[in-house]
Amino acid sequence: MKRTKQLLASALALVMALSALTACGGGSSSSSSAAASSSSSSAGSTGSEVEAMDLTGVTDPYLATSGLAGDTVVAKVGDVDITAGELLYWINYGTELTLSQYGGYMTELPWDNDLGDGMTLADQMKQSALDAAALYALLPTLAQQEGLSVTQETLDQLESQHEQAVQTLGSEEAAERSFWYQMITWDLLTQLSTRADLHLQLQNLYYGEGSENYPTDAEVLAYAQDELGVYRAKHILLATVDTETREALDEATVAEKKATAEDLLAQLRAAEDPVALFDELMNEYSEDPGLATNPDGYTAYKGQMVPEFESAALALKDGEISDVVYSESTGYHIILRLPLDPANYRNQLVAQLMQVKTDEWLEEYGVETTPAYDQIDPASFREKVVSLQAAVQEEVNAILASQEDDGSGASSSAASSSSASSSASSQAD
Repeated sequence: MKRTKQLLASALALVMALSALTACGGGSSSSSSAAASSSSSSAGSTGSEVEAMDLTGVTDPYLATSGLAGDTVVAKVGDVDITAGELLYWINYGTELTLSQYGGYMTELPWDNDLGDGMTLADQMKQSALDAAALYALLPTLAQQEGLSVTQETLDQLESQHEQAVQTLGSEEAAERSFWYQMITWDLLTQLSTRADLHLQLQNLYYGEGSENYPTDAEVLAYAQDELGVYRAKHILLATVDTETREALDEATVAEKKATAEDLLAQLRAAEDPVALFDELMNEYSEDPGLATNPDGYTAYKGQMVPEFESAALALKDGEISDVVYSESTGYHIILRLPLDPANYRNQLVAQLMQVKTDEWLEEYGVETTPAYDQIDPASFREKVVSLQAAVQEEVNAILASQEDDGSGASSSAASSSSASSSASSQAD
């Protein structure tokens, strides 16, 4: 379930990134989606180790990698078909997302790992992908019920971006194949992008500013503090251990530190503006090695700080200052609790509320698979995807190199890129 929710939560951001096609000829471009960046690393790192797929005669990347044509119906949500292309795109995205979280240290997933209740990682990846595909399949129906339609701005952007991609790589065929690097076709990219537009409109309708369910500041803060476990605090630290070696200081030094901490606390208790004085004393006396990089305090999650610090900080109200708090592993702390800014957490709460609504939609409409769904093997699919990516990588590099040689206008950013995967990925940014 955690993987499913993570995939669905990432869906909108990913599609919006994929729909923002940045032409190599338009200036510098960088990968902004997890899928794009991890695809670059995975195919790039394995490109010399795997045999590139022969793309001669390949017109359907899904057939070439899974044995199922992209338009094969693998499931239904309500009366709406879910195709193999849609499902395989999300399986590939989920795989890339998982690999990216390991920062390149893992190039293959343990597909057969038992996650409990007889479900393997492969099973979970398929289920997560199915939920994401089902959501996007439903969006036109849900939007129509609310009288919403795709904005002209989105349609215009897609048209412009397609023209830009074709111009960059010189032909419709080359542009289309560059999209295959992300296991997406232009038609599917258009579909997902327009549905992402509808998703955003639905979210704004239900939870946007001015809507009936727009989260109040109090609701956002309760969510941040109670569910996310976030809090903010500053502290004055009188260290009783060497901050580099972590070795305990001698008893006399520790006693001096305690006396200094008690004196600082007395000054704060007597001050007319203790918060202003806190900063002065912190900057003068604190021995926190992180002070220079965190002058405005720390934003922490429950379980992150030493227990004594955390307990004392959480017991304070915003603007309150603690007594002297001792931790054997760090020293004497005086803590100032800081307020959270609701604006920093409202989007996360809205995303969670939309997740709840998504679960309700999928439950209401129901998702049923076809026998074709059972034919998809994520492990085998992944192996062929890497082979296809290597082929696309070679093809795009050859095109860009040719453009550079004949001076046909490839941009300096594209021409200087030594990685075809980067070039292909930038087409899907």
